[in-house]
Amino acid sequence: MPSNKLQIEGIIDRALAEDLAKGDVTTEALIPGDHQGTGIIVAKKEGILAGTGTAKQVFHRVDPELKVELLLDDGAKVKPGSEVARVLGSTASILKAERVALNFLQRLSGIASETNRYVEAVRGLPVRIMDTRKTTPGLRLLEKHAVKTGGGQNHRMSLGDGILIKDNHLAALRSQGLNLKQIVAKARQNSPELAVEVEVGTVTEASEAVEAGADIIMLDNMSLEDMREAVKSIHGRALVEASGGITLNNVRAVAETGVDFISVGALTHSARALDISLELND
Repeated sequence: MPSNKLQIEGIIDRALAEDLAKGDVTTEALIPGDHQGTGIIVAKKEGILAGTGTAKQVFHRVDPELKVELLLDDGAKVKPGSEVARVLGSTASILKAERVALNFLQRLSGIASETNRYVEAVRGLPVRIMDTRKTTPGLRLLEKHAVKTGGGQNHRMSLGDGILIKDNHLAALRSQGLNLKQIVAKARQNSPELAVEVEVGTVTEASEAVEAGADIIMLDNMSLEDMREAVKSIHGRALVEASGGITLNNVRAVAETGVDFISVGALTHSARALDISLELND
């Protein structure tokens, strides 16, 4: 579980309010309040598990009396039929919490699984797979935790975590007559405690960014040939990040250009949910 307990509770409460604002009329009409049952959470596809703590917390927010036994931890590899958890107690409470708990578990496990596929694709090479800020609004803390569970690393959690000078920043400042060296100097002067990263689109721009004093150079949507040339021209004077157009089909080739990081928006914005269900037993 991520460490920010209050923020996670807020996310869970909003999700439950979304589903239970008018109650669960089906369960309330059909299931006696004293009926007891056991729910088994089961994986239906192969992947990497994430979000178990969040799912457990959902059940407890609905009914603190429910007993939730986690059979597998975040990071565990699952296959069809793997039992993830057992939930014992009020059948009505289990049914009320089921969908929200599974939504978190499926979404986060999907992200962890997708991340792990990228990590495995570059295994053996000195490069790190990183996420971006292209996350589901309101779920960033959980989704970035899922990336780490899958073996990836987090880029900026928010805009306050590092200076990243992108094309629109450059356009706005160049219209005021500033060159790249002046732009980097201004960033460093105003935030001396932070590393300065500059997004570039050509080998020439990469060289200019290094000469301007950037700590990290982001190669945005560059060809493999240009990436190799940019890494060569930077020659260790700054860290190098590749971004844009990264897929499982080309990620290893990108890693082989010599970049230090590869940031992949698809880890969070396009990950397919892992199929996980809850089966209720008497």
